[in-house]
Amino acid sequence: MKKNAQYHAPSMHRIKALLALTACVISASLISPVALANKANNTLGMAYDQAPENIDPYFNNVRIGVIIANNVWDTLVYRDAVTNEYSGQLAKSWKQIDDKTLEFDLREGVKFHNGEEFDADSVVFTLNYVADPKNKATTQQNVRWIDKVEKIDKFKVRIIAKEPFPAAIDYLATTLAIHPAKYYQEVGPAGMNAKPVGSGPYKIVENIPGKSVTLERNADYFKESPKKQPTINKVKIRFISDRQTQMAEVMSGGEDFIMHVPKDQAENLKTLPHLQVQSGNTMRMVFLQFNILEGTPSPELKDIRVRKAIAHAIDRESILKNIVGGGELLNSMCTPTQVACSSDGVPVYKYDPALSKKLLAEAGFPNGFSVDLMSYRERNQTEAMINYLQAVGIKAKLGFMQYAAMRDLARANKTSITHQTWGSNLVNDTSASTPVYFGGGSDDVARDPAIIKLLDEGDHTIDPVERKAVYNKALVMISEKALAVPLWTLPVYYVANKDVKFTPYQDELVRFWEMSWK
Repeated sequence: MKKNAQYHAPSMHRIKALLALTACVISASLISPVALANKANNTLGMAYDQAPENIDPYFNNVRIGVIIANNVWDTLVYRDAVTNEYSGQLAKSWKQIDDKTLEFDLREGVKFHNGEEFDADSVVFTLNYVADPKNKATTQQNVRWIDKVEKIDKFKVRIIAKEPFPAAIDYLATTLAIHPAKYYQEVGPAGMNAKPVGSGPYKIVENIPGKSVTLERNADYFKESPKKQPTINKVKIRFISDRQTQMAEVMSGGEDFIMHVPKDQAENLKTLPHLQVQSGNTMRMVFLQFNILEGTPSPELKDIRVRKAIAHAIDRESILKNIVGGGELLNSMCTPTQVACSSDGVPVYKYDPALSKKLLAEAGFPNGFSVDLMSYRERNQTEAMINYLQAVGIKAKLGFMQYAAMRDLARANKTSITHQTWGSNLVNDTSASTPVYFGGGSDDVARDPAIIKLLDEGDHTIDPVERKAVYNKALVMISEKALAVPLWTLPVYYVANKDVKFTPYQDELVRFWEMSWK
């Protein structure tokens, strides 16, 4: 059998999808002129395949929720997307008081979308509330380092960490949105989802859960913000789970912007004169995660030989080249651009189906076994991996669903193998990637005490050289024990109306406040 035979035998589902796309491309090419209603009324239409479970950024970690959050809310600090330099956003300035304490001078005159004044109370209540484990923030890993936040005066606060935490500023610049204290205290996360209120360049004027979210330009957005004053008046985001429907909408002019389009389909859309296709690599890492907890639905995965067999069964290089179409091969369970990420000395399991079969036989499964493989996006990549597993005798059954559903099943110990992607909530530090899945938290389905201890030490080590060395020990151990299969970084293919002006960034964040019409 040829090395790439698995890839060259697409499923009937894929064949039908490609035929449908071809028909759509032909049909769309006959449309003249393309609908320009959205440009005419200065409203950008976007479609996305996943719906956020809650608009409150602390109770959601789906990418579209992160995108919405950064357009609707502000953070204390701003990180430049190109230079990675920090500047003040809701804070004018800050200083390090000691190895655990940051003091911030806050900006005056900023108003939230409901008219409430921004001040120290906003920072103190928001961060103390979400950092309290009893409030069960979905993104607990982003705030667990916070011990307490104290008000010094109306426009000065101190944020005190439990232990020294060198990545604190990056979290405060990317994921820690600030809510209006009085409103948030009254309505909580449920009310914030029903009627979101931020201070950012856009405000939410309609939220139909699971259907759409409509943003409107904040005409009173404070001029001192490092975020640009937006020029597009409205952005309507529709949640359309079917990829073919999304593409049909953008081809007909019903939508102006879609992202995460599979490589082959994006290339087909390049032929249409009224569309543009852009792509770029991202911080998002892709990997398979194995559940080896007590009570796992697949006890076979507890045998390290089985986990190594799965790693050797998948031709990562072929999938990266032929299906992913960009990105970077990963050998370690972190994103290469992140501070303190390392693959030094990390064992790599190269494609070797013969060795895979040998390991399965040694583990007592000469004829393979059956297992569920859960996924929530990049279905074509999942299907390719399933084909490779089938070739060595592992019969993987695909479970495809929304991310929140898959995440909750994994947290309930009801998944076996999950095809995961993780964008680190924009944070460019290893503390935002590896510890999420191996640091003992709710998404850790290995719970290895030695790895948990090392990652915790890495999180709080100040010296950058020592910190990288500590993380590296954990990363080597994760690979030696084959607790996951690192795959690749994920490039994003964007398809948009040719009149939309936008810039793809490595952090995968769509900045509506920068977008405009050509």
